[in-house]
Amino acid sequence: MTTWKQALREGVVSGTFAAVFSAAYLAWAGTRRGEPAAPLNAVSHWIFGNQALQEDEPSMTYTATGYVTHHLASIFWATLHAKAWGAREEAKRPLPAVAGAVTAAAVASFVDYQLTPKRLTPGFEHRLGRPEMINVYACFALGMAIGSVLMKKR
Repeated sequence: MTTWKQALREGVVSGTFAAVFSAAYLAWAGTRRGEPAAPLNAVSHWIFGNQALQEDEPSMTYTATGYVTHHLASIFWATLHAKAWGAREEAKRPLPAVAGAVTAAAVASFVDYQLTPKRLTPGFEHRLGRPEMINVYACFALGMAIGSVLMKKR
């Protein structure tokens, strides 16, 4: 059984990979729409309201707050993933690790959009289409799987 301390340690690493991969995709998807910072700015809507959802330019207020929020949420989900999945022997192998991370990303997406009040949703759904949203969570899962496997190889 993975302790919470072990899960948090793995969660910080795999959550960081997940946050960086998915944030890079958010910036790329925003760039394709001519507004690279807009999807990350939208994440800060839980603090700044509709202004964050409409802000296109990078800023310390919206972009930095959005990234920090996204990063902390990624660590949260990765820690839960590590606690639930971390002690399993198959979690050390790449394919099962990816399957576990995809499952965690799917649960995160379900909670984010079905159980969470609108004010606390990720926000980037206001700036991206459905295919891009799927790609955000796919990048999130890939980063989480890579971080998780790397932690288990130590």
